[in-house]
Amino acid sequence: METPIKWKESYIFVAVRYFMDISYRGTHFSGWQIQPNGVTVQAEIEKALGILLQKETPITGSGRTDAGVHAARQIAHFDAESIDPDQLIFKLNSFLGEDIAVHGIRLVKDDVSARFEAVSRKYHYHIHQEKDPFKNGVSYYFRPILNVALIKQACEIIKDWQNFECFSKVHTEVNHFNCDIFHAEWKQEGTNHLFVITANRFLRGMVRAIVGTLIDVGLEKTSLEEVKKILESNDRSRAGRAVPAEGLFLQEVVYPPDIYLD
Repeated sequence: METPIKWKESYIFVAVRYFMDISYRGTHFSGWQIQPNGVTVQAEIEKALGILLQKETPITGSGRTDAGVHAARQIAHFDAESIDPDQLIFKLNSFLGEDIAVHGIRLVKDDVSARFEAVSRKYHYHIHQEKDPFKNGVSYYFRPILNVALIKQACEIIKDWQNFECFSKVHTEVNHFNCDIFHAEWKQEGTNHLFVITANRFLRGMVRAIVGTLIDVGLEKTSLEEVKKILESNDRSRAGRAVPAEGLFLQEVVYPPDIYLD
């Protein structure tokens, strides 16, 4: 069993705020957020922090990822008395299972929130069209040929929109459905496809619904004019299906540089 963190004698024991840079494979988790029944990424990290810091230590992520969704870079904040970040990173990575890694811990301003201070978030969605055992669980295996030229045109339509209620899970409790899309692009390399989207915020289920709709465009089941009508409708039932979680990665979260104190 890992030993608790030893405090340096010179440290003043005043709670300050830190950002934690995390990656995880979401396959075996019931999502990010703590749930009554199910293993979650947040719960695993909080349990490890509680043992190592000898104190209950809640964390707040930049956003919630659903069951099976991965993160190349998730950011969470927590408050603790002054710590040695390098030592804590080492201890956390020794304590946590192989599906979670902590890459960095940085001191930030006391009033900064990992959730509310983010200026942009980037998601990747991976698709492969040739059977590949090494992509199981981290890419969606989808064999039908896609018209990528049409998909790229649909991406341009989506980029110019703002209200994305048609791509949001129903009964989502939010103040509004507006998102500012900074970038949306569909790339193809051989039989592999990658959808990249960056925005100031995302609605629950939004990226997977967008990809499902773009696939329908690529299959020539949904026209470009119909994409516009789906967006205008604000009706989730008119958009495409939600593609499987396994292909989705939270890729990057960006914050203003002046929040950091180290």
